[in-house]
Amino acid sequence: MKFNSLDTAHINYLKTIVPDDRLSTGESVLNLHAKDQSQHPAVRPEAVIWPQTAAEVAAVVKYANDNRIPIVGWGSGSSLEGNPIPIEGGIVLDFAQMNRILDIRPEAFQADVEPGVIYQDLNEKLRHTGLFFPPDPGARATLGGMIANNASGTRTVYYGSTKDYVLRLSVVLANGEIIEIGNQASKTSSGYDLIRLFVGSEGTLGIVAGATVRLVGLPVEFSAAVATFPSVEAASKVVFEIMRSGLNPAALELLGPECIALMNEEEDLKLTVSPTLIMEFHGTTTSQLAEVLEMAEEICKNEGCRVFEPGVGRSERDRIFKARHALGEIIIRKHPDCGILVMDVAVPITAYPELIAASREELGATDLTCYTISHAGNGNVHLNIAGQKNNREQWDLIHRISERLVYKTLDLGGTATGEHGVGLGKRKYMSAEHGASLEWMKRVKALFDPNGILNPGKVFP
Repeated sequence: MKFNSLDTAHINYLKTIVPDDRLSTGESVLNLHAKDQSQHPAVRPEAVIWPQTAAEVAAVVKYANDNRIPIVGWGSGSSLEGNPIPIEGGIVLDFAQMNRILDIRPEAFQADVEPGVIYQDLNEKLRHTGLFFPPDPGARATLGGMIANNASGTRTVYYGSTKDYVLRLSVVLANGEIIEIGNQASKTSSGYDLIRLFVGSEGTLGIVAGATVRLVGLPVEFSAAVATFPSVEAASKVVFEIMRSGLNPAALELLGPECIALMNEEEDLKLTVSPTLIMEFHGTTTSQLAEVLEMAEEICKNEGCRVFEPGVGRSERDRIFKARHALGEIIIRKHPDCGILVMDVAVPITAYPELIAASREELGATDLTCYTISHAGNGNVHLNIAGQKNNREQWDLIHRISERLVYKTLDLGGTATGEHGVGLGKRKYMSAEHGASLEWMKRVKALFDPNGILNPGKVFP
């Protein structure tokens, strides 16, 4: 696709849609919207616009389409695969000023939100209702960004991902048309499921201008446990056994000893520096949870568990998960002269131990520093590999290892991206993962965005 650059006439017209103070071509603003938290090179847009209404979004998008100007939506810039980087320049729509929680209907377990709402702020607002929005990617992600990337996180094994909580969407198409998708019913069998089409499409089919999301009740009781093991491989085998047992953990995180050491430094947790499973269970009574923990302990000890600490209280649990959520940032601070490649692959739970073993073998043969972080209950593995910023030889090695492990994942029936999306980094694996169906994805893209202006250069190789 050939795109046009923004000129003075374009800027002047866009200022008839939004006022001057909500459109910027300033260097510092462009730099702030040139890069997410990935290792992909920064590319500056030509203008940043802060819309306040769906009508403004529609007007800007229509003008961009009519003039072949690329356009990208922006939430908080917390993505890890270059998803919002405006690689063709053009316009970035920053949704920071479309951040209203429009309505909360506790009796219906629903909330209406704008795309710029931060999910933690939504949950803070919901606290008094006894409800919450479960998807938890850890960063201060916006609802629009979470919908675009089908974000998930530590509790996905129990609650599911963002796609499981979207009931209705207001979407701006490339031609400026606003369509309403879905409804407020808890179930439907009416027509094609366009909600699932747009959730996870990374803004390549349309731009989310509003959503109705489903809420669930806060757990009546919960309990957490920490189990340490002699090896990551032993811990990975326990993951399969726990899932097979039907214990139904709300969170099941596997962390390498290097991660535990950093978490101890950050929060003074005094956890044993060893491969560790962090588990959380939700239930209706403490006696029920006590039985669950007994079964979990038995499973863990059958695989050589060294220490099993059950019944971790709320304050300690919160400290542990706070440090867990901050691990990415902690790793970056620990290696100020390095870039960090964050892998994101997922396999069927039966193949999880094999993938863990393969990754340990690959990295054990090098002197690279790697942090193993897993949403283990989903078979989702994050390897955070540090490389000196200017060491090309080291980065060539990192990329080779990453590629081999992605193809190993695909051979095991898994996916190249478990929760970070395709963005820029995973495009080259799309053909291998999807085969002939990729061509039908391209046809869908061409139908909704014939001029290719919506987040160009993403998803497709």
